[in-house]
Amino acid sequence: MTKDPIDKLLDDAQSGKSLFQNREVLHYSFIPNIILHREDEQKKVTQSLLPLLKKSRPSNLLVYGKPGVGKTLVVKKVLDKIQERVKDNSFPIHLLYANSKEETTLYGLLVKLGGQLGLKGKQLPSTGLSISEVFNRIIAKIEEDELNTVFVVDEIDFLAELISKSGKDILYSLTRANERLKKGTLTLIGISNDLTFKERLDPRVLSSMSEEEIVFTNYTVEQIKEILEERIKVAFIPNSVEAAALNLCSAMSGQEHGDARRAIDLLRVAGEMAEREQSDTVKEDHIRRASLKMEEDKETTALNSYPLHEKLLILAVMKAGGNTTGEIYQSYKNLCKITRQKELTQRRITQMLSEIEMTGLITGKIIHQGMHGRTKKFNLTLNADTVKKAFKEDLTLEDLV
Repeated sequence: MTKDPIDKLLDDAQSGKSLFQNREVLHYSFIPNIILHREDEQKKVTQSLLPLLKKSRPSNLLVYGKPGVGKTLVVKKVLDKIQERVKDNSFPIHLLYANSKEETTLYGLLVKLGGQLGLKGKQLPSTGLSISEVFNRIIAKIEEDELNTVFVVDEIDFLAELISKSGKDILYSLTRANERLKKGTLTLIGISNDLTFKERLDPRVLSSMSEEEIVFTNYTVEQIKEILEERIKVAFIPNSVEAAALNLCSAMSGQEHGDARRAIDLLRVAGEMAEREQSDTVKEDHIRRASLKMEEDKETTALNSYPLHEKLLILAVMKAGGNTTGEIYQSYKNLCKITRQKELTQRRITQMLSEIEMTGLITGKIIHQGMHGRTKKFNLTLNADTVKKAFKEDLTLEDLV
């Protein structure tokens, strides 16, 4: 008699049969005791923040590098170690962390930081105040309690986008906060995936924010392999990841991105696939299928995160494929009529096209037209079915896809 597949999975789970012995090691938030191949970067970040140990305010710090090269990992580890040493000191440090990409508004980002300072409820409501007032209350709290704060803003390039939407340049206020503080300090650490981020900053912000800078380079294939080997020792039971699977995982992540975080995620997803299939080991095929699944999930998540008008614009590009901004705008207007949405201006749609192009979901190509000058034509880089699948659950768009 064939055993029920649900019972089999549940029995295996209860009996403890698993390829994993510690999944947490493969989570992005895990901080290893030793961060491999980042010795120089750890020294530079530590040296930059050493004044904290001497009861002084360090310079503001910008940390650059592509995704998955250890920026956040190193900054968090250094700050954790410093905080551990000064916890019984008369110069206590308060670490505040926020990821700009996870916040949809500048107000929300500031409220998150303020909440970590202890500002709750009526002191800092989730809505109803001006951006300036929220910032003033944060500064007042730092001064009142004589706090020595370190604001870590991850993916700070997205903060620049929030600022452009709100019209309030909070970065300028953050970098100049110490001029207002009579007691307490505020140090800003910005972490950015975008090496061109500084080019979009106000010159006044640039002069005070870029006091110190550290650039993280990409990992090589061999370095990623060594990082994975260390994680495998702790995350998986012995001999459960085949050498060929490890080599493929390292090569795919190293050659494409130099992204250790993606490599670790890829290994975790492949391990989960192998476990569900009751395989005794993680094989090359699990790595390949995990990579396809992750790519599809990433694109779907990105598409679903867009506001309605950006979704309409992506559909307009898909339907008007290979056409100019003007032709795409006409397609977008038609979609607005169908969905009974008030259309945005062509100028705003042109800006949105550029913003979406930066994410890689669409691509633009300059076409020379001789005496008629130049024009730019846009195409979708995704499979149309991926877009349809992502948008089909949006009730406003269901008739369009």
